[in-house]
Amino acid sequence: MEKFLAIETVVIILLFVAAIVAIAVRRIRLPYTVALVLVGLFISLEHILVFEVTPELILALFLPPLIFEAAFHLEFSSLRDNLLPILVLAVPGVMLSALIIAGIVSVGVGLSLGVAVVFGALISATDPVAVVALFRTLGVPRRLAVAVEGESLFNDGTAIVIFHLALIAVATGSFSVVEGVADFLLVSLGGLGVGMALGWVAAYLIAHIDDYFIEITLTTVLAFGAYLMAEQLHLSGVLAVVAAGLISGNIGSRGMSPTTKTVLFSFWEYLAFVSNSLVFLLIGMGIDLNQVITHIGPIAVAVAAVLVSRAIVVYGLLWLADRLGRFVHVPLSWRHTLFWGGLRGAIGLALALSLPAGLPQRDLLRLMAFGVVLFTLLAQGTTISFLLNWLGLTRRPPQIVARERHLGRLYAAQAGLRHLKELHRDGLLGEDVWAALREEYAQASDQLTSEMVQLFAQHADLEREVLLRTRREALRAERGALGDALRQSLISEEVFQELTTEIDRRMEALDIIGEATMPSRPAET
Repeated sequence: MEKFLAIETVVIILLFVAAIVAIAVRRIRLPYTVALVLVGLFISLEHILVFEVTPELILALFLPPLIFEAAFHLEFSSLRDNLLPILVLAVPGVMLSALIIAGIVSVGVGLSLGVAVVFGALISATDPVAVVALFRTLGVPRRLAVAVEGESLFNDGTAIVIFHLALIAVATGSFSVVEGVADFLLVSLGGLGVGMALGWVAAYLIAHIDDYFIEITLTTVLAFGAYLMAEQLHLSGVLAVVAAGLISGNIGSRGMSPTTKTVLFSFWEYLAFVSNSLVFLLIGMGIDLNQVITHIGPIAVAVAAVLVSRAIVVYGLLWLADRLGRFVHVPLSWRHTLFWGGLRGAIGLALALSLPAGLPQRDLLRLMAFGVVLFTLLAQGTTISFLLNWLGLTRRPPQIVARERHLGRLYAAQAGLRHLKELHRDGLLGEDVWAALREEYAQASDQLTSEMVQLFAQHADLEREVLLRTRREALRAERGALGDALRQSLISEEVFQELTTEIDRRMEALDIIGEATMPSRPAET
């Protein structure tokens, strides 16, 4: 009992620390995950908390919700448009990256080739959580964000399968290419098959149930159940979760009401936030900075190997695939982002921790993995925003900026006028001064409103967007009021269900109108 309470106490403290860090990074403009790693390092150095980081904790507890949430939100259409570059980077890209890293560290550090391949496999998967969160904030092209996130979803499974095959080869002292390819296909496709089957079952149930408590429960069971079932069958649990999330998110959500979607998506976003927060805090807490400094030479070789392999895969492999034809073109600016945004994180850490005790140079491999993760998060994670700005990938249409500028000025003017009105009401502002200032603010508001009308006349899609968003907010307010009325016993459960169903249908109609009137985006170059 005392041990359980001690663990619970540590988890609560870590969640509180994560919340404080999340508040702080809003002011210091540092990526959230990077800040968590730095705080974790500080906790580790000061020995404030002691918490053992195990591979089971990351792979079985934290990884399923992270992967499921990303896959659940990924639309089939977006995935289809980027499927070829994603698969190129996630399958042959990971294999090539593992081999290149193995060759460099074998020569540079003096590892045997088999052990070097193990390291190459465990560190080859990307973990762009910090980058994707930054994409959402800065508004980079949607296709680029999908490509980065899609690659990380699929390459996790590829890296884990290669890692286990490499460990078997080192342990047995032999490796058959044919058997290796067969095992890879069996584990990968088998995992996808398990995930698809479970995802279809869950999607069918979700499509015929409109109760978000039940649907949250079903998706939670699906996320962890798909991983556990695939692992029990010696298949890829990660790819099973990917397939389950994609199927349930794209098919099961079709029958959901807008309210259920909002609640369900919010739940998974929160669960992913908690998992991410704990994972990156634990990454910082698990790194022994003194040991990293002591072994800076091998770590520098490993970092160089990771960067070189990433460059060859992103620039070389994508260029080669593009030349072969029938391939979705990836602009050069996007390749720069894919290269520098290839951070390493939870998967590399978990696999490094799971290295068997009898593996030669096990401790060195762990330190090299931790050093690479630390470098990519602190160096690449903090500079990716500068790269995006330099490449011009964060530029927004001028009409959007103009609308925000006008809305901001109008909002500020109304707030100033309300404050002056309070001063006048309290007798702190004379009648003559109040009249003059009121007239000044009224003229400014009229001018801003007139400019907004002109802007909307020139860009009709802006007015439609504002109208639809405002109408959605009003409908959400109506639904919230019905909930209050139900809790106060002003209406019965039956009437509540009837009225909320009407609101949900009106929200669905707004979604249909929004999709139908959405202007087609220009080609992203």
